[in-house]
Parts: sequence; C-alpha cells; structure tokens
Amino acid sequence: MTGGGLAAARLARLEDVLAGHVERGEVPGLVWLVARRGDVHVGVAGALDAEGGAPVRRDSIFRISSMTKPVTAVAGLILVEECRLRLDDPIDAVVPELADRRVLAHSDGSLDETVPASRPITVRDLLTFRLGLGMDFAATGPQPVLGEMARLGLGAGPPAPAGPPDPDEWARRLGTLPLAHQPGARWLYHTGAEVLGVLVARAAGQPLETFLRERLFGPLGMRDTGFAVPAADRDRFGPCYETASGTGARETYDPTDGQWSRTPAFPSGGDGLVSTVDDYFAFAEMLRAGGTWDGERVLSRPSVEAMTTDQVVDEQRGAFGPDPTGALGWGFGVGVQRRRTGPTRSVGSYGWDGGLGTSWANDPAEDLVGILMTNQMWTSPNPPPVAQDFWTCAYAAIDD
Repeated sequence: MTGGGLAAARLARLEDVLAGHVERGEVPGLVWLVARRGDVHVGVAGALDAEGGAPVRRDSIFRISSMTKPVTAVAGLILVEECRLRLDDPIDAVVPELADRRVLAHSDGSLDETVPASRPITVRDLLTFRLGLGMDFAATGPQPVLGEMARLGLGAGPPAPAGPPDPDEWARRLGTLPLAHQPGARWLYHTGAEVLGVLVARAAGQPLETFLRERLFGPLGMRDTGFAVPAADRDRFGPCYETASGTGARETYDPTDGQWSRTPAFPSGGDGLVSTVDDYFAFAEMLRAGGTWDGERVLSRPSVEAMTTDQVVDEQRGAFGPDPTGALGWGFGVGVQRRRTGPTRSVGSYGWDGGLGTSWANDPAEDLVGILMTNQMWTSPNPPPVAQDFWTCAYAAIDD
C-alpha cells in the first residue's frame, strides 16, 4: 500500500486498463493523475497524434473545454470577496446589454412571443446557471433561443474559439435575444459561464485572460494554462479527434495548428482553456485545501465551501439538470454529488468534465483528486468507457 492508502497493484491495474483503451484505438492518447493524502500518481499512454506522432508526456497540453467553467467561477468569487461584485446584485450596471430582459412566453415557442422578466439577472444566477439562457439537456423539441445564438455566432455548439466575436460585440448580440426562462427559474447549461467571463473582465477592468493569469494561473504556477498554445509549446500539443456520426470513423475535430493556436477574440469562460494535468492539479489542490496553494490564499475557505455546495433546488433542475438521475447537483461552476450511485464518488464530491475528452473531481470524504485528459471528444454527455474505467479503477485502488 502507498502512503496515501492506495494499493500499488490496483494502481498498476488502472494503468493497464487505460493503456488498453489506447491499444484498442478508442483514444489516441491520455494522461491521468490520482492523488490521495498528498501521494500523487501519474500515468501516460499513447500519442498526441493518432497518425503516430510524439508520445503523450506528463506535460502534454490538452483542450480542457468545460473544465474551464470551475476556473471562471473561482475568478468570479475572487471579485465577490473583494466586494467588486455581490452575489445577489443585478448584473445590469456591468453588463447593461442584459438589462430589462424579455422572456419567451413558451420556452419552445416563437421568439416574438415574450413577456417581461420578473427580475434582473444576478451574479448568483450566472454562477448557478440559472440566468434563463443555455442548453436544456432535457429538451426533446426545438430550443429557439439556442438556435438563434448559434446563428448569431455566439458559440452555442461544441468549443470553437475562432467563431465568436470580441466580448463587447458578443454581449451586444446576446442582448438582442429574449431569455428562454425567467431568471432563477431553471438550470440551463453553459451560457452562464460565458456571461460570467464577460462580467469578470469588466468588473476587474482588464481582459479575462489577464485577470486569470495574474490572480490564478500565476499564483498557482499554471504556466501552460491559457486560451491558446504558443508556437514554442506545440510539440506538447496535438490534434483533437471526434467520432463521425453514422460511420464511427475517427476524424480530426481540431488540428495542432487549429483554433487553439492563436489568441481568440472571445476568451470563453465556458470552454476555452487548454491545460496540463499538473496545472489543473494545482487548481484542484487549491480547492481541496480550502483555497490555499503553497502558503498563499487564493480564495477563502467559506467561498470554497459555498462553491462546492449544491445551490440548485429540485424545481430548478427540470427533468434533467446536471444529470437525469438527480444524483448530481450544481454549486458555483461545479457539479456536486448529492447521492452516491456506486463505488465511486462520495456525497459531497465535486468537479466537472470536458466534452473534448477530460474529467476532474475532488472527493473530500476520501481526500482524493482524480484527473483524466485525452485527445478524443466525447460522443454524448455520458462519460465514455475510458472515463468510466478511470474512475472505477481510481476508487478501487483505495486500500484502507
């Protein structure tokens, strides 16, 4: 048994199982990290390029997509602690484009049939994804506002940083649309993090990427995390792959010198970042330690506790919410485990996944952190076998 209460033989099994996913061609390459009680274990398998390029290394860079959302939430909470934002204040003064909202009379109805918003959008609404805009995972019919967001180039689909305009123009276009639901009424995915990124930049008086670098990435030593990969570091980066609908063939979603090779006009607070396993581990460890890293406080313990507590009540989840079983709640920018559904995450665990192939969670009850990064896009909101097996093996390695 290791010093962290993990069985060495079972960690070896974890490594073998994940290597098997690479050998069978399910993912071109991956890196994983499991840490418990300060005992850190890291493994790699496969290549950055499915055509046989450089092998994945511990410092390889991956597109973390929606694992960006917790980072943006921490940025927002930093400003709340500094009293530059207040959780229950309207965002109207900082993002006037979203003041005086109209709301669809029926969420799947005509964009021309609206009613007045019952109240303004607040900072809390952005953090909890209840501003009235976003993806409804339970919808079986049209989502007119989401469709119009896509038509306006507001990034309503898979991560594509080259698409959206600069933050001011993005907010202007968004402000031409009604809300799909009343503020505070319904959990809807993604858009809250995008608006939060705009709010943070304006409240801080500097671009989002600058604020993140100065207040988070610098203090945490996250030197490889950002919205683009510099040319000098692209030997540690590679393509991202998707699975073609119908044929199941592997196709390139984004090449090495693609959309993440240059600074985007719109730094997406929802899904724009790239990172490494050690960079993201520093972020995860800061939260696990109650907001401190290497003796420096980034966020207060009460803020971390609020961030990682379920903030959404049942009637706001709708038929789906963060997951269809109701086992997962939502805090400030993170999913929170409300009910244990198997021999993996304990109640109170928190984290989030990235649809371009990544997964992260902290489990305070087990003092465990897990991170998986791959270069293969998920085919649905449900974790693919490689992610399921990672978490199964990580928890099966606990030996106390």
